[in-house]
Amino acid sequence: MSCYADKTQNKRHKVNIKVILEAKLRESFYREGAFEYQKRLLGKVKIIEVNNILEYIKNKTNSYIITLEIKGNELTSEEFSKKIKEIENDGHYNEILFLVGNAEGLDREVCKKANFKFSLSKLTFLHQEAVLILIEQIYRAFKILNNEPYHK
Repeated sequence: MSCYADKTQNKRHKVNIKVILEAKLRESFYREGAFEYQKRLLGKVKIIEVNNILEYIKNKTNSYIITLEIKGNELTSEEFSKKIKEIENDGHYNEILFLVGNAEGLDREVCKKANFKFSLSKLTFLHQEAVLILIEQIYRAFKILNNEPYHK
């Protein structure tokens, strides 16, 4: 389950991408939308629902941790794709973990472990909406990095 092969480089360090959700994708339309993008990504991104994110990340030493936080850094789609490429090119990490909290958000201890704090928008989204938006942006990032067409 590794990332795309960039057409501009022959060899790249490949990392797994996981969206870790401290809740459930309960509504069928969010779940179906997220799984549709997951399918389009050909298994390059895995969605994992957990009860406790802090417990999940406890021993993740080679993981680049990105927390979704309303006060995090906002990026354009192009900047987001470059961020993914930078993490891959670093060569130190074997996976990128996007952490999405539950209705109360992420625990403060989880936020302290972040390599990067990311905001999808200044707007507040339901955690299920955030997962759908995030996975669509990951899909868009791969399209950008592979110089493939995708609507703007």
